[in-house]
Amino acid sequence: MAGKFLKISDQSTVWTRSQQVAVRTLFIDTAAGILRRRDGTAYRPPVSKKARPKEPHHTRLRQSGRPWWIAAGVTVAVLIGLTTWALWPEPPRQREYLDATACLLTDEKGIAAEPATSVWATMQELSAVSLVRVQYLPVNGPQTAGNAVTYATSLAIGRCGAIVATGEPQAAAVGQIAATYPAIRFITVGAGTTADNVEVVTETTGEALRGTLKNHLDTLADAAT
Repeated sequence: MAGKFLKISDQSTVWTRSQQVAVRTLFIDTAAGILRRRDGTAYRPPVSKKARPKEPHHTRLRQSGRPWWIAAGVTVAVLIGLTTWALWPEPPRQREYLDATACLLTDEKGIAAEPATSVWATMQELSAVSLVRVQYLPVNGPQTAGNAVTYATSLAIGRCGAIVATGEPQAAAVGQIAATYPAIRFITVGAGTTADNVEVVTETTGEALRGTLKNHLDTLADAAT
């Protein structure tokens, strides 16, 4: 077998003494490029524990079941959650309305047509400031004063402190029942007849309407506080 003899130094600190004796003379198999013993078998030198390379840090973490990037991600998520909770705005408090109500009486179209649309929008705006409740009631069936009286009366006995009426039939109905309920303030818009507790607003929009409605809602708010 072609090859060259190779003497192993006694100075080696990798092998034990018995191993040094066993492999004192080896030869290089130039054809195969490996070390062989005299009997022709391939020789692989032992590896000392000191020579064994250390495992990378990230490898040990993977074996432990907790990769570093998972721990870092959890930490970041917790910090983001705490920051979001700390900066989250407080929910708006629910308004506590007064025990006072202003009511709107409309025709069968309700608040879908003028002047009821503008009147209702103004009442809602003023309600948010004065904390007086507002509600509306459409007159169903025949659009006559006789039919509207029934609806106007239901508002009067339903604890409405002020009643706003839009449309001629509704204004006429107010004229018929106003004297029966002197403690209630009535406002008719665009039509009607003035009385002790009835105020007529000819303008269906604008500052005149807003000012009249504001005065009546403020009066209700003052009486309820």
